[in-house]
Amino acid sequence: MNAVLFDLDGLLLDTERIALSTFVDSCREFGFDPDLRVYYKCIGTTSSRTKEILTDGYGKTLPLDSIYELWSEKYQEETSDKPIPLKAGALSLLRYLEKEGVKKAIVTSTGQESARRWLANTEILHFFDFVLGGDQISNGKPNPEIYLTACHKLDEKPPNCLALEDSDNGVLAALNAGLVVIQVPDLIQPSADVRALGHRIAKSLVEVEKILRTM
Repeated sequence: MNAVLFDLDGLLLDTERIALSTFVDSCREFGFDPDLRVYYKCIGTTSSRTKEILTDGYGKTLPLDSIYELWSEKYQEETSDKPIPLKAGALSLLRYLEKEGVKKAIVTSTGQESARRWLANTEILHFFDFVLGGDQISNGKPNPEIYLTACHKLDEKPPNCLALEDSDNGVLAALNAGLVVIQVPDLIQPSADVRALGHRIAKSLVEVEKILRTM
């Protein structure tokens, strides 16, 4: 592989649990106990798509705009200034790829500014050629646009690039763009339909590094 493209939330950084807990807390402050099956559909998508999924899933009678605003405030309080924990094996994998001279980029549904700040706070920003955020594209995951854009910026053909993703939405985006994919599930396991696509599924980034060392 000439390049490895990393998702961010739930793949490199342990943000998904923060997002989930702050979402549930925000809903409960408005007297609403959310069905998490709806929430899980949001993982790996952009902010605008998340709002659409929540509205479709929970209905228009709830004060979703107010809930979303409170959720954003709580989430920012937890992530803006302090380092977010790295997922197991992340630093070792990045050092290995750096030693091998492999290009690396972040391909995330999170906005670029927030993503760069989190990476800087965690002291791993320097490993990446660039950070491509969800606010820099027109169509979020599972649309392949963000991966096609990243490959173009790297001057690499998609089949020569590996995507590392935790969510089904991210996997679909990468596969539809023509990349090789390894999925590392976080909060939820891949659906049966996504498993049937035939990509590799690893338990952790530790396992991903072992796989890459044998490729």
